Amino acid sequence: MADPIQWLSTELDYLWPVQEKAQSNLEFIALMAALMSAVALALDALLPALDLIGIAVGNQDPAKNQWLVTLFFLGIGTGPLLFGPVSDSVGRKPIVYIGFALFIAASFLCVDARSLDLMLLGRFLQGVALSAPRTISIAMIRDKFSGDYMARIMSFVTVVFILVPVVAPALGKFILDFHGWKAIFYFQAGFGVLIAIWFWKRQPETLLPRNRVTFRASKIVYGFREVLQYRKTILYTLVWGMVTGSFLVYLSSSQQIFENQYGLSELFPYFFAALAITIGGATFMNGSLVVRFGMGRMISASLLAFTLTALVYVGLFAGKPNPSIGILMLFLCLQFFAIGFLFGNLRAMAMEPLGHIAGLGAAITGFLASLLSVGIGSWIGSLIGETVLPLFVGFLVCGILSMGLLLIGRPGAFRFKTTQT
Repeated sequence: MADPIQWLSTELDYLWPVQEKAQSNLEFIALMAALMSAVALALDALLPALDLIGIAVGNQDPAKNQWLVTLFFLGIGTGPLLFGPVSDSVGRKPIVYIGFALFIAASFLCVDARSLDLMLLGRFLQGVALSAPRTISIAMIRDKFSGDYMARIMSFVTVVFILVPVVAPALGKFILDFHGWKAIFYFQAGFGVLIAIWFWKRQPETLLPRNRVTFRASKIVYGFREVLQYRKTILYTLVWGMVTGSFLVYLSSSQQIFENQYGLSELFPYFFAALAITIGGATFMNGSLVVRFGMGRMISASLLAFTLTALVYVGLFAGKPNPSIGILMLFLCLQFFAIGFLFGNLRAMAMEPLGHIAGLGAAITGFLASLLSVGIGSWIGSLIGETVLPLFVGFLVCGILSMGLLLIGRPGAFRFKTTQT
C-alpha cells in the first residue's frame, strides 16, 4: 500500500481541483501569514485567562501558570526537528494537515484537562502542532521564491503576521468575558480548521516530487554535528536564546504584572498591543537600516541599548515599589524596540554559515535557542512576585552575558567605526 500520508494528500487534492488554478501572490502572502498567525493567536489570546485556567485545574501559584506559555514555546521550537525533514520527503501539504489535526486534538485536551499536568501537556502539544504550519510556510516561500524577491515576500508576510499579537489579547479578553476560558480554545481550534480548509482548497504543493529526498533520522544527527562545528552559528544562537529567554519572561508574566500587580485587568490587552506595535515597528525599520549598517553593527547597537535600558531601570528601582504604569511602559517600549532589531538579525547571523542545510539548520538552531530560552524564562519568571524588578534584572543579566559572548567570539563587536557583517 502507498504511503498513507501521501495518499491522504493526493485524495484531498483530487477532491478539490480548484487549487490548480493560478494563485495570486497577494493570496499566497495572506495564506502564509495566516499559517504563521495561528501560532500568535494560540499564544497571545490565552494570556488574559492564565489565572482562571490555573484555578480551574487546581493551581493557585501564578508563577506555575507561566508554564502554559513556556511549554507552548518549547513545543514550537521542538516540532521543526521532525516536520522540516519529513516535509522534504513527503511534501509540504501533508505536514500542514497533520499539524492542524494535532492542534485540534490538543485544544480539546486542554479544554478537558482536570489537572495542571494535563493542561501543560496539551499546551506543549499545541506548540508542537503549530510548529508544522509555521515551519512549512517558510519552506513554501523558499520553494517558490529566492534571493531578494524571497526577502520581499517574507517582509510582507511578517508585516501581516505582526498584526495578530496586537489584537489577540483583546480578542481573548472579549471571549473570556462573554463565554469563559474554554471558548478561547474552541475559537483557536475553529480558526485552525478555517485556515486548513483555505490551505487545502487554494494552495498547490510547492515541493515537486523530483525535488524530494528520502527521510532518514540519521540526517538530523549529522545536522547537529555539522551545526556544532560552526563557531559563528553557536555564538549567535546562544545570544538569540538569551534574548528570547528574557522576552519569554515578559510573555509568560505579562498578565500577572498588568492585572495582579497594577490592577489593570481591563486595559491589559491595550498595553500588550502597544508593546507589540513597538516590536513590529522596530522589525519593519530593520529592513531598511540593516542594508545600510549591516547585521553585525545592528546587533551590537541594539544589544547595547537593550542592556543599558535594563541597567537604568534596575539602578532606579532596585529595592523600591513598582513605578507608575507610564514609567514602566516607557522602559518596556525602549526594551522591546531594541528586541525588535535583535530577533531577525540574530537568527540571520546564526544561519549565515548554514546555507547548504538551510531547512535543517533553521530547525536545529531554533531548537537549541528554544531550550535555552525556556530554561531562562522559567527560572526568571518564577522570581516575579510583587514587583516587575526581576523582569528587568533578567533583561540585564541576559544582556551582559550576551555582550560578553560577542566580545569573546568577535572582539571588535562593539567598535562602531567600521561596518561589520
